[in-house]
Amino acid sequence: MPNNINSMHSFHQAGRTTSSSHKGCCWLSSHLKRAPSHKVLGRFCAGMGKLQSKLKHSTYKYRPDGIIEERTQTKSCLEYSPAHVDSVSVVAALNSDLCVSGGKDKTVVAYNWKSGNVVKRFRGHEREITKIACIPRSSQFFSASRDRTVTMWDLCGPSQPRQQFSGHTMVVTGLAVSPDSSQLCTGSRDNTLLLWDVGTGRCAERASISRNLVTHLRWVPHQPYVLQTSEDKTIRLWDSRGLQVAHIFPTKQHIQTYCEVSEDGHKCISCSSGFGGEGCEATLWDLRQTRNRICEYKGHFQTVASCVFLPRALASMPIIATSSHDCKVKIWNQDTGACLFTLSLDGSGPLTSLAVGDTVSLLCASFSRGIHLLRVEHSQGLELREVAVF
Repeated sequence: MPNNINSMHSFHQAGRTTSSSHKGCCWLSSHLKRAPSHKVLGRFCAGMGKLQSKLKHSTYKYRPDGIIEERTQTKSCLEYSPAHVDSVSVVAALNSDLCVSGGKDKTVVAYNWKSGNVVKRFRGHEREITKIACIPRSSQFFSASRDRTVTMWDLCGPSQPRQQFSGHTMVVTGLAVSPDSSQLCTGSRDNTLLLWDVGTGRCAERASISRNLVTHLRWVPHQPYVLQTSEDKTIRLWDSRGLQVAHIFPTKQHIQTYCEVSEDGHKCISCSSGFGGEGCEATLWDLRQTRNRICEYKGHFQTVASCVFLPRALASMPIIATSSHDCKVKIWNQDTGACLFTLSLDGSGPLTSLAVGDTVSLLCASFSRGIHLLRVEHSQGLELREVAVF
């Protein structure tokens, strides 16, 4: 039975039905007729248990000849102490050892993902944490919440907030810190962007555009520009000097859920909502001259919630990673759009956030299983493996 159900699962994932899935249904139907219901249920649950154990570590390797190889991980996954007691909404890397995360439990947690220990918990928000933004080469970071506020914290200071920013009338859905850390840009579902002086906590600029429900913000390195995605399906580039729109990218067909900028500030990625493979893509854009679409990455079956540029040292070609509500993390060839590897984190629920931990590690926040520590390996070509969860 597990073979039939496994076949059913894989083809349902692709939105198709096959004769093998029909045979699986016929098998179950025939056994229901000739066996007591509790025995059939027991066998069915046992088979599903074995299947779930296998699917929990399913990976898909994409070969140059176009054949997809399904593999099952045999290495164990470490179970660290949980960072949160509820769903994790966002994770960000503070440095090469520590990450900062926030979730539905209203807490912000600094966690050493190499040792598996909570370093510090911060409490002060009244509702779910939505975004985290870290100040580079610093112990300070910001958290945004559904309580409409933004809070500044210091890992090396007391547990009380270092600074608070209140000015939005709805949930804060975007945070971006300027390269010199002197300014903070925030966005909200109230259609506004606010520019703050970090030192004084005062709002310096305010901009509002009708139906511009902000989904994410990212400051362009070495530039006075802020990239923004929105529920109105557009990507905007803002000039922080006066907080004016400098450029609007071609409108997409679906809500833009997230954006990321390369370290050199030359390129950016945006992610799309979607379902059943419709939408569900990431798009690479040029930030320098043409600002046109360079490449699209299609293969997820549900909303793509996060994307990151991976360190160049990981592969011979530039690569990116995406995480989706379909429980999958994918690695892509940035230039060609080819999917190089897929890791399926079955049972994790929607994957909500993705962050680069160090040169070989990714941190992936999930709805049901906390934060996953993933490692990029080259033992059999480029691969991604889950090594811990916390």
